[in-house]
Amino acid sequence: MSASESARAAREDFFLGVDGGGSKTRAVVVDGAGVERGAATTGCSNYKVAGLGGAARNIADAAAQAGAGAGHSGPCAAAWVGLAGIDGDADLALLTPHLRGLARTVRLTNDAELLLAALPDQVGVALIAGTGSIAVGRNAAGIAARAGGWGHLLGDEGSGYTLGQQALIAALRAADGRGQPTILLERILTEWGATNAEALADRVYGEENRGAIAYLAPLVLRAAHEGDAAARRITRRGARELALAGAALAARLGADPAAPLAFALGGSLLLRDESYREAVLRALARRLQIGEIALVEQPALSAARAARALLRAGEGAANTATGG
Repeated sequence: MSASESARAAREDFFLGVDGGGSKTRAVVVDGAGVERGAATTGCSNYKVAGLGGAARNIADAAAQAGAGAGHSGPCAAAWVGLAGIDGDADLALLTPHLRGLARTVRLTNDAELLLAALPDQVGVALIAGTGSIAVGRNAAGIAARAGGWGHLLGDEGSGYTLGQQALIAALRAADGRGQPTILLERILTEWGATNAEALADRVYGEENRGAIAYLAPLVLRAAHEGDAAARRITRRGARELALAGAALAARLGADPAAPLAFALGGSLLLRDESYREAVLRALARRLQIGEIALVEQPALSAARAARALLRAGEGAANTATGG
């Protein structure tokens, strides 16, 4: 960047969007026209996984690197930060003090809410299936709600973690002779460089690495495409659970089952695997009418552009996370 460009950048207002999940954190900085000027990716920012200090560092590092790419240092004018693990007021109170330095105005929500920015008037339902899973929605009256997303111990059905976990269970049952044979056993052994079932269990319990289990999801989806019965059963169950979350949320928001409802889809599983996405949509279509479908490839960019409206609206330092 030239000296004149740097000087101009210093005078401009910049806006930050952060999409933080269980595997990575993506930050994007845009200028006043909504043009992307800088972006960066760091590690996990779900504080329930990475710890409060680790999550805060990854968010700050991503924001600083994105700002540097834009030739901008210091706080942005406004930021929308969407993080996995933000489930209520207690999470907001815990995280907000660590985000104040990002921008003069900061909005903090669950990461799934970023997808609603892609829908007309932010009305409809957003479904995310990545490392974790969640559904959030908003109706025309501005009432918001959520379903699922209760973490890998209590929920996250249909997520990468759950697909990987269920694949490990199927593989170990096959190794024992308690379950049907499945190619998942051999493929997971190869993927993890293990020689036997005991080594799989040792890795799961030894490292407690949620991301490593979630990274097995593409392997499960490939096995399902090839016709493996266990893998197909796992993916069908995951698709049904995601559809159930979306439909249950729509009902709680008072959506008319006969009227088309807009959906925003995000997360690596729904964006990268068309068969899995279509299975979810088919299961949804059995419960309600599907309207516009938005595939949100860059939630952080959408959030950065939407952050421009925060300044005009005069929003405070934190917004209430989508609650039940």
